[in-house]
Amino acid sequence: MGLAGILVGLALLIWLAFRGWSVLLLAPAAALVAAAFAGEPLLANWTQTFMGGAAVFLAQFFPIFLLGALFGKLMEDSGSVAAIATFMMQRLGQHRAVLAVVLAGALVTYGGVSLFVALFVLAPMAQGLFRAASVPRRLMQASARHNGEGFGADMPVSAVAAAGDLMVRERATTAREFDPAEIRQGVRSAVFPSISRAATPLIVVVLVNLLMSLVILPRLDTSFLAEEKWGSTSISGVGGVWAVVTALLAASVTLIVLSRKNLTALRATMDAGANASVLPALSVASLVGFGAVVAALPAFELVRDWVLSIAGGPLVSLAVATNVLAALTGSASGGLTIALDALGHTYTQLAGATGIDPALMHRVAVISAGTLDSLPHNGAVVTLLAVCGSTHRESYFDIVMVAIVGAVIALVAVIALGSAFGSF
Repeated sequence: MGLAGILVGLALLIWLAFRGWSVLLLAPAAALVAAAFAGEPLLANWTQTFMGGAAVFLAQFFPIFLLGALFGKLMEDSGSVAAIATFMMQRLGQHRAVLAVVLAGALVTYGGVSLFVALFVLAPMAQGLFRAASVPRRLMQASARHNGEGFGADMPVSAVAAAGDLMVRERATTAREFDPAEIRQGVRSAVFPSISRAATPLIVVVLVNLLMSLVILPRLDTSFLAEEKWGSTSISGVGGVWAVVTALLAASVTLIVLSRKNLTALRATMDAGANASVLPALSVASLVGFGAVVAALPAFELVRDWVLSIAGGPLVSLAVATNVLAALTGSASGGLTIALDALGHTYTQLAGATGIDPALMHRVAVISAGTLDSLPHNGAVVTLLAVCGSTHRESYFDIVMVAIVGAVIALVAVIALGSAFGSF
């Protein structure tokens, strides 16, 4: 009955989430269903296990959600994202429309800007560029071209209208770190900063993160972290978060200093950025709480044993487990956090016993979370289609080729190289 409860609870979570129900309600309800099947105390599972897992996640990662959303909103309202996109499109021209959109999106997202902030800015710009280049509108999502097919009809909905769609919001907040509803808040500058001022904060994010991770933090005396009042932890447990939040904070301050005149309503922009972080953080934390309840059930040992018995070794079994959970939840972050919360300790022990570099195992888990998560019910997919005014029928095949097939090939390559040569 315990295993049946886990499956029923997960099915309930997936089915109702796909229909637009809030994960804030579904996650605890699904966890209680699983606990009830196992004959476990319900209230204790909710207030102690579920909330305990969610609270630990929030305590560790909410600063990243907060500063990440704030930085994204500052980049949007200052016109920096649009300036970068415009620069790429002007330099590459309409004959390279697909490449321009891909590079512009890659530059801002790898620089720390939320995917949702980027797509709400890039989609309207891509529409004009694709129309001029006669690239099919349905390929805006995947940015791949099929010769001989024109642009087609204009987008039936605007990006702002899509941001206010409640279904889009529910799906999106479990997939990424920005609440789309806050896109409409604040004041976006009508004047773009220069490309150097727009790109500098992105460079700051990368450089400060590297400096903190490789130079500054390793040289600090952080032995005090072992004390109970600091959580009895170590720099390896908090260093990643410290590096990222410092980089995002430095980049945000840099952006405000360089582009202050473009931020005509700074307080409203910062408020919107802060507010945009709350619902995604709570949604993902709720998924973590669900995973904590499932992992605490006696029947979960059967699931763990099945995962570990998958042929190919720990890297393959970890990839399969993370892929399955990301596919079921429709969320890379949700699938990854549930997998690592439930199985992370086991795989850490396996890494030590088998001589696998933990960095390689981490890399495999992260890439795995970003493969089958892009199924039709994925929040980012739903949001992207809504913003671009397209449908699954028109564009999903192209998204599969770019977001799933390409990612799976990369995952296979990483596992093969890692198994042959170790971490790289």
